Amino acid sequence: MSERKRIYLCLAHMSDAGLEQKYIKEAFDTNWVVPLGPNVNGFEKDLEEFVGQNKRVVALSAGTAAVHLALIAAGVKAGDEVIVQSFTFCASSHPITYLGATPVFVDSEKDSWNMDPDLLEEAIKDRIAKTGKKPAAIIPVALYGMPYQIDRIMEIANRYNIPVIEDAAEGFGSRWKGQVLGTFGKYGVLSFNGNKMITTSGGGALITEDEEHWREIMMYATQYRESYPYYQHEKIGFNYRMSNICAGIGRGQMTVVNDHIAHHKHVQALYEELLKDVPGIKVHGNPDSRYDSNFWLCTMTIDPEVRIKGQENAYKTIVTGAVGGAAGVIHAAESAHTDCEPNANVEALRVIMDQAQIEARPLWKPMHRQPCYKDAPAYVNGVSEALFKIGMCLPAGPYVSDDDIHYIVDTIKNAIVE
Repeated sequence: MSERKRIYLCLAHMSDAGLEQKYIKEAFDTNWVVPLGPNVNGFEKDLEEFVGQNKRVVALSAGTAAVHLALIAAGVKAGDEVIVQSFTFCASSHPITYLGATPVFVDSEKDSWNMDPDLLEEAIKDRIAKTGKKPAAIIPVALYGMPYQIDRIMEIANRYNIPVIEDAAEGFGSRWKGQVLGTFGKYGVLSFNGNKMITTSGGGALITEDEEHWREIMMYATQYRESYPYYQHEKIGFNYRMSNICAGIGRGQMTVVNDHIAHHKHVQALYEELLKDVPGIKVHGNPDSRYDSNFWLCTMTIDPEVRIKGQENAYKTIVTGAVGGAAGVIHAAESAHTDCEPNANVEALRVIMDQAQIEARPLWKPMHRQPCYKDAPAYVNGVSEALFKIGMCLPAGPYVSDDDIHYIVDTIKNAIVE
């Protein structure tokens, strides 16, 4: 029997009609291979129709670039503080430091795993008391696609007159009470990285409130060039616009985005059904009807009492490569352990699944426990750290079949010591 083909978390899937190649070919045929062009314009219009709410969208080189530009447009500068969800990927917080500002991390609430509104207000009050000024922005994050309690977050933010930048990089197509994430705050961030709901190979977008804010972002994204016959720069801008090639991929992807979202939801429902009776295993789902996650990645928690085969050997070997599909150069670890890591049964199960050709990975390590942020202010309740110790991400992408899900679930069941 041939070895089983590896099952990835979320592998990029092109439209069956091959429209991505059609738009790319048009770009080559017309020599529009540089940033800007008809595909960029068309992709932005497609995105604006998708998100609705009369918003404008700017297509950019990455979701991280979108966070960076949103912070600049919101007026964040060196010496400011920005409140950001701790339970997230580093792209939510790193751009804050690009500007010489300081991230203030806020922990999660148990139901959604996203920013705790009560802790958010506590952090705002405490930062005002300690620094004499309010935070310059608030960044909630749609962790693995799950919506945040945006009603409460916006109420608190509006009361203190603090702009909200929604990081919906993982939540493209997720909704809160029927409204698309990224359209509630002053700005919304999207990502089209190779493993997201749709891809442009690399890329992202920024959702803006109106034409005025859209034009300002456009200026910053194109090096803030003034209208002279030569290059005149009165502010520092950035080369952040999406290429016409990448946008061509995006235009084709927009024809299958609803199919992708439906597939992820189907995979989530199948995991919930097949794992519901496995003691100590819990699949994380929508807390109630207000939440409509795209389930970019499906996630589960493993009770600390669950014993996994080979658990005694967890963390005995130093990992030599990046786990979770990361690309590029990584720094070789000196030890198999850190002071905040998943439980041994989680790591043992990850290893078993890896050996079974299933890509799985731990949840995001909370930013307030990352060494590079050890001195940053943090308002914690223990939720994100507790989830990091017991949580795991499962494959959910368009290429993950029902047969794959049954195989993954059987692998999990067989890994548990009776």
